[in-house]
Order: sequence, then structure tokens, then C-alpha cells
Amino acid sequence: MAIKVGMVSLGCSKNLVDSERMLYKLKQKGYELVTEPGLADIAVVNTCGFIKAAKEEAIETILELAALKADGTLKKIVITGCLSERYREEAAELFPEADAVIGIGNNKDIVDILDEVMLGERVVKFGSKLDAEMTGDRIISTLPFFTYLKIAEGCSNCCTYCAIPMIRGKYRSVPMEDVLAEAKKLAENGITELVLIAQDTSRYGEDLYGESRLPQLLKELCKIEGLKWIRTLYCYPERITNELLDTIAEEEKLVKYLEIPIQHCDGKILSAMNRWGDEEKLEALFAKIRSKIPNVILRTTLITGFPDESEEQFNALAEFVDRVGFDRLGCFPYSPEEGTKAAAFENQIDEDVAAHRADIIMEQQLERSYDNNKKLMDSELEAVVEGYDRFGECFFGRTALDAPDIDGKVFFTSEKPLKIGDYVKIKITDTLDYDLIGEVIE
Repeated sequence: MAIKVGMVSLGCSKNLVDSERMLYKLKQKGYELVTEPGLADIAVVNTCGFIKAAKEEAIETILELAALKADGTLKKIVITGCLSERYREEAAELFPEADAVIGIGNNKDIVDILDEVMLGERVVKFGSKLDAEMTGDRIISTLPFFTYLKIAEGCSNCCTYCAIPMIRGKYRSVPMEDVLAEAKKLAENGITELVLIAQDTSRYGEDLYGESRLPQLLKELCKIEGLKWIRTLYCYPERITNELLDTIAEEEKLVKYLEIPIQHCDGKILSAMNRWGDEEKLEALFAKIRSKIPNVILRTTLITGFPDESEEQFNALAEFVDRVGFDRLGCFPYSPEEGTKAAAFENQIDEDVAAHRADIIMEQQLERSYDNNKKLMDSELEAVVEGYDRFGECFFGRTALDAPDIDGKVFFTSEKPLKIGDYVKIKITDTLDYDLIGEVIE
């Protein structure tokens, strides 16, 4: 009887791609994959260790699995990912219930590690983070029509609040021919929507080609038959070039959507973060984007409560956000992470104050989102079907205005049967705070 393995993938979509590559290797070796750890013989936890909340989630998950192991439901536990890479031997000591604690450079050897674990050995290995696998076959765990395409690993931006360069290493682009080969294979297997991801997609190619090759990559991806929507996340503001904007405007398959994390608008705070810009530069950038790409959807992320953020600087941020009018926005309270420069800064802000400021920004955004959705009343939008809501007795999905997992949904009725992955035209008949309601019109 095959040994059953359950994968718990925590954190970001970049981590999910790593999990999918490990799943492929395990299936090829003959392990049986199950969706619930409670049904598995071995649970593999691909952890996140980026900020406090993510670390707490990872620890809670590991302890829940340890309880399943203690009552005999699970036989073995394997821990990998950013938490184990970040804390290494400390993590191995902290979780004696784990049968293996490995770094991200060892994920490529997941089959050998599970084989060792099943022989009764405890494996603690931390290879070079630069050995983290950047290509390879995957078992797609998202809905069957869309997936993430990771075009780079690591980060070299060295923002003072961020531990990613310590955890994942320097920025390494996947060679363009490898990215295109993977995208073509995905399209041949029914993928119609690609979401490009990296810690900084706009930096793609600088390490390999001496300049950003994101525009060229996007143009080549648009030539692949079968792909319908191509979306790019995590573009840094200082690397938004005219060439990139013109490419997005001109290419039909590129959805008119840009995620540009700015973190703040105050020049002094951004300088302390080792980030680019100030109010004037950022406002000019977003105005230029909107002039070049009419009806573009702009998404950003912000941090409140960064060390020394005054009430005046926060108020200026709130006013800036209101003035620019982002279509999509996420705001997070600052989390001091050990080993980062910002954690040693003076004038750390009380975490309750930081959280309250983030709540204020998100309350603003809720009102803006509701107003933006109201403007879509009676409009006709294309949407992709993601499933059927039996409670609401309607289908649900996304328009091109929304990215998977982080943005809103559209709920709609249809007189004809539909299946997941169908693209349909919908008339918007009502709105919710972040979501839309409509009906299929063709």
C-alpha cells in the first residue's frame, strides 16, 4: 500500500509553487497524495516565516500536526520553507516532534528525505539557499484554469524591514527560455490564466541580461496559444518603465492591472525603509500609468507604524491614499523582525497604534471599493467561472479586474450550465463592499 503524503502550504503564492514542485516529485516516486493531513501518513509543512503573524500561523499548524502524531493519526512530520530556513537548528530544537527539518535548498531532495524519515531517521539538513529549485514540473493545486508562474527567486532590494533576502538569498531570475517553456506546457495542459510572481517582477532579468526584460518576457508570453489572461504582480514603483506600460497597454492578453507595493508616501519614512519615492514622485507615477493605460486597475500595499512614523506622517499617508484612489489595497501594521535593520531603529511604534492606523486605511478602502463597484452597475464584464455557491444558488468567479486570492469576486446567475474555467459575459446588477453581483447575458 502506498504511503500517503499531505502537503500544508502556508504563506504566499511563491511558496505554493515550491510546494507544487515537491508534490510532483513525491507522486512520481509513488507516494499517494492526499488533501488533508489527517488522512496522511506523512505531513509536509511548507512554512512562511516572513512576519510575526505568518510565524504564529506556522507554529500553530505544526503544533496541530504534532497533536495528530501524538494520537497516532499521523506517523511523520516534515518541516520546510521560510520558517525553517530562517531559524534552522533553532527550529529543529523547537519542534522535537518533527521527523525532518530542512531548508529551502533541500526541497529538491524531498523524496530522499521522506525515504530516510520512513526508515526511522531524523533528518536535519540546511543546504545553500541558492540551491532552491527554480524550475521543474509541478502538480497544479489551484483551480485547473489558472496558476502562478514564478519568474525569479530571492530578493536584492534589501528593504530595512524585510527578512526575505536573509531567508531566500539574492535575486535570481529564471532564464527566459525556461519561463516560456513552462508557460507553454501549462497552456497545453489547459491553463488559460497566468499570474506572474517574484519578490520583484519588475527586476526580472537584470541579473542575467543586465537590464529588466519583463516587457520582452510579457510579449513572448502573449504569443503562447491558449493563454487568455496574463497578470503581473509585485512591480516596484522605481522600475515601472514606459516600455512596460506601453507593453501592458498594447498587448490584448495582458490584463490592465498593476500591483505596485509602495509601503508609504512619506519621503523620510521611505528612505528609512530603503524604498524609493515620496508623495510627489509617486503621485506623478500613478498619473502617468493612468494616462498610458486607460481604465487600469491599480493595487498597492502599505505599512503603518514603521519606526518614528508620526501622527502627521500617517495622516499624510491616509490623505495620499484618498487622493490617488487606489482600486485595490492592502495595509499591514509594521512588524519588527529580528535580524533586519529596522528592528534596531529607535522610536518603535506601539503595535496597537500601528494596527489601529492600518484599520483606518482599510476602512477608507472599504468605502472606496464600494463606491468604485457602484460605478460598475449595469456594465458588462467578462468573468471566469470558479465554482458554484450552493447556499447562494449562484455561480461565482472573477473578472479581469481582480487577481486570484487577494481581490474580490463576482456572484452571478446563468440560465445555462457552466463549468469551472468557462469565460462568460456578465451584466452587473448589484454590488457588495468588495464583490459584484450579476447575471450571464450570453
